[in-house]
Amino acid sequence: MSEVPPTRMNQQVFKLKKKAAESGHRLLKKKADALKVRFRDYAKSIAETKSGMAADSSSAFFSLTQAEYAAGNFKQKVSEGSMTARVRVGAGIDNVAGVKLPVFTYFETGAATDNASLGLVGGGKKIQLVREKYSALLQNLIKLASLQTSFVTLDEAMKVTNRRVNALENVTIPKIQKVLDYIERELDELEREDFTRLKLVQSKKEAEIEEDRKRKEAANQERVSKGLSISKENDQEDITANFDAGDDADVVF
Repeated sequence: MSEVPPTRMNQQVFKLKKKAAESGHRLLKKKADALKVRFRDYAKSIAETKSGMAADSSSAFFSLTQAEYAAGNFKQKVSEGSMTARVRVGAGIDNVAGVKLPVFTYFETGAATDNASLGLVGGGKKIQLVREKYSALLQNLIKLASLQTSFVTLDEAMKVTNRRVNALENVTIPKIQKVLDYIERELDELEREDFTRLKLVQSKKEAEIEEDRKRKEAANQERVSKGLSISKENDQEDITANFDAGDDADVVF
């Protein structure tokens, strides 16, 4: 603080800095609150999705077992197909209070279904049920992956935001306030010194005036004791009033 000159200009500068820091603190606080709300929503969605994943996985694998029992081992026929993807994962971005969160989406490419002849001999309904079960399971997996990725990203953003909020609240703003308090104390001290100096000057001037008045009174009393008239200030006596031209000798050229 001693490095900051205690001037009015520096006081104004640090007041502006404090105002900017407080404004930034309010904005970051609102951002942190918005991130916390979304963080809790993601945590709730992840818990709900995970709770249903166990039942979906069990149902999908059980339906596969049923299809293999009804139609035989058809895995070899599936692997011999063209293996063209009918489902793809799309990537997007969700903006939450300035934080970009990755979002994964499930979409179908519209490709033709391979091995459509599976199950003609038997177990066709079971194989179709397997497709539906695994499609639903895949959608839940993509949703869970999206939620987990956004959750981790949001957690890191919350940590950074909270560190900034704490730094502004506990370090930056108090430091600026200390500098302002120091400048204010120094300016008050300077004002008191100026006031004291002015009082001393005024007292000295009053003492000089009083001494001059006493000196004039003493001079007037001395003139009275001698029978002389008292001289008054600001008398504008005409110096030619007592002049007589007849008193002067004639001048001969």
